[in-house]
Amino acid sequence: MRTTSRVAPGWWDYTTLDPKLLDEAASLTEKDIAGLARGGFAIRFYDTLEEFYLAEALEYIAAWRSATEARPAGICGPIGPTEQLPLVARLVNELGISLAHSHFWGMDEWVINGKEVSTDFPLGFARADMELCFNRIRPELRMPGENLHFPAADPAEYIKSWGMARCVVMQGGQGEVKHWAFNDPPKREGRYLDSPPPPEEYRKLGTRVVDLHPMTLMQNARTSGGGAVQSVPYQAVTVGPVETWKAEKVSIWHPGHHDNPFGMRLTTLMISKKIPDASVPMALLAGHPNVQFNFYRGGLGACGVEMH
Repeated sequence: MRTTSRVAPGWWDYTTLDPKLLDEAASLTEKDIAGLARGGFAIRFYDTLEEFYLAEALEYIAAWRSATEARPAGICGPIGPTEQLPLVARLVNELGISLAHSHFWGMDEWVINGKEVSTDFPLGFARADMELCFNRIRPELRMPGENLHFPAADPAEYIKSWGMARCVVMQGGQGEVKHWAFNDPPKREGRYLDSPPPPEEYRKLGTRVVDLHPMTLMQNARTSGGGAVQSVPYQAVTVGPVETWKAEKVSIWHPGHHDNPFGMRLTTLMISKKIPDASVPMALLAGHPNVQFNFYRGGLGACGVEMH
């Protein structure tokens, strides 16, 4: 029987893993991290935040430039990081790229009282995408409204949209609970009281409404609301592993402030060594054929003791 979580006893999370694995992750140097690349798992480093976010923005441009009328294509993008979004709009405008055959999938959205939030909600993800990127693109270059796909509490139309175009790349950040999108670890209850779901079972999950792990609530309050956790909904609708495995590539961006030095090391190690575990959802990407981790070198930090 696995140990109980140190932070949320009613949930699974990375604190329930073997301490030897946790200690190994904490000991990794930058050189060690670079050495964890393998076939199907690329690792990239960037020396400046400018280069980091430009490279992230260019993934949008490459995906949209590959779209044709006969073969539409797009990207699934996150809120967190968001710094790339204004750069995407600027690049589209400056390069004069028509998005007529391009698509975009939002990764997730907050849910309140069984309904996805509207674009009036201050923390809304569709709102952020529109304000930071799509509304800044010149009207004559914008993609058709029907090619913008945001998840809803009833996800049927969103799920269907994944058959309209190929997803060239799914971008993501990494949360403190080691999720991509809002694929959080599950609650410790019912069939999963003594062990988390097997990876193959978790991978069968599609877009759905989820309860959010307490660590996720605290992180979003910290990063987006000045710590006011009462403003953060406890449910969301999220793109699932089923849709993730339809993406030709999964590209995860680590600027160093969404997750901590330990977390970035842990998921890199688990994906490299092919140690999938539903208590660390990001580690399930060990089974995806084309994953890339992108690190801002200045955000890697270290796991040594430093009192403050």
